Amino acid sequence: MTLRLRLVAIIGLSLTLLWSVVAVWMFMDVREQLRNALDERLAASARMVAGLVARLPAERLQVSGPPVLPLDVIARDGLACEVSLVRGEVAVQPIARTATSPGLEGASLGYSTSVYGGKPWRTYVLQVGEVRIATADRTDAREDLLREIALSAAVPFAVAMAGSLVLLWIGVGRGLAPIERVRRVLLDRRADAEAPLPAIDAPPELQPLIDTIGHLLVRVQDAIERERRFTDDAAHELRTPLTAIKTHLQVLRLACGESGLHGAAGEALANAQEGVARLHRTLEQLLLLARLEGAAIPESPQRVDVMHAARQAIDDASAGVAQGVASSGPRVELQAASSAASLAVPEALLVSALRNLLDNALRHSPRPGSVALRIEGLPGQVAFCVLDEGPGMSAAERAQAAQRFWRRGNGGADGNTGSGLGLSIVDAIARRYGGELHLAPRAVAGMEARLCFPAERCERP
Repeated sequence: MTLRLRLVAIIGLSLTLLWSVVAVWMFMDVREQLRNALDERLAASARMVAGLVARLPAERLQVSGPPVLPLDVIARDGLACEVSLVRGEVAVQPIARTATSPGLEGASLGYSTSVYGGKPWRTYVLQVGEVRIATADRTDAREDLLREIALSAAVPFAVAMAGSLVLLWIGVGRGLAPIERVRRVLLDRRADAEAPLPAIDAPPELQPLIDTIGHLLVRVQDAIERERRFTDDAAHELRTPLTAIKTHLQVLRLACGESGLHGAAGEALANAQEGVARLHRTLEQLLLLARLEGAAIPESPQRVDVMHAARQAIDDASAGVAQGVASSGPRVELQAASSAASLAVPEALLVSALRNLLDNALRHSPRPGSVALRIEGLPGQVAFCVLDEGPGMSAAERAQAAQRFWRRGNGGADGNTGSGLGLSIVDAIARRYGGELHLAPRAVAGMEARLCFPAERCERP
């Protein structure tokens, strides 16, 4: 969950919960106020009727003889009203009532809630002398009125809450804009950039974080610089004795003359020269990998011709200059769909990546056999496909192939193994320049190594 969404969720849920409690509180208060107002209306209506009855002559209120039917009156305000005369202590004789009156003779004085005709009624009874006035209204009518009031208030409340969440989303986004600016500055920063972070317009709360990131980048840059110096020093300290050993071995071979050494001595000399050459290649690959991962290689100022780099890699791999592959080994065939493609990758690194792929293919291909280097111009990228006829790799082996010093246990077709750094270097070059390395089995036999680079990639600012 993003920080923006988390903030909106926390604040939105808090506001919704708070306003829901307030809404329930207001609803309860409105219901109580409405009940009091309607009860007061019943009492006011009863007092008004009592005042009207008090103006009548006394003889009009004297009822003699048998009880007569009460006079029905049509009510205009939805109230039920009944006027009765009290005879004795308990006898009540209605003399007038509304048409909707359910018969309120049994209602008690004051306020009460009773059921008449199977429906609940709220009643108020006022007695003045022998005159008894009862007013009532339906309880379900009150609930309907309360429901309408709640609905009329809930719709604007819901709209206001939805609008608040939208404004909250926009406001949180505006509030997090400085963090987004910091993110973009860090995203656009090159891995080998040595300049400190530029000034970023940010609120005071974010300034300590920006300062911490800046100090961290300085420490990282110092560590990279120390690694560069160590790499250069190691290269100098290791190359010198290796060159001396190689020179001594060559002098020994020349000193033995044309006949050379025979037997175990000759074999030991050949093994020593081969070991020194392998150690020299491993050292060069380690230094190259260290420079790649330490960002010690400058960016390519010019675009490199793909065909020229491919031919140079084929020449180096076929001649065994870099990897020691014998000339009698499998041949390399170049297949190019287009010769106009170019990349913003340093030519030396592109040649090194292709040479390592070809070296692996040549080492694991049978003799006689062939290895193909196919160049494909895909939409937005250029792909280099190295196809061999070797035993291939399992899925588990392909997953580990780009790790440092990983080698297959059985070696190549000729019994020799590499340093285990070739595919690591290829993968590092690909990742540094926005490319990808894919290893996949072929349909018939062998393996396909696909190295892709963005074709439209331009030099970095």
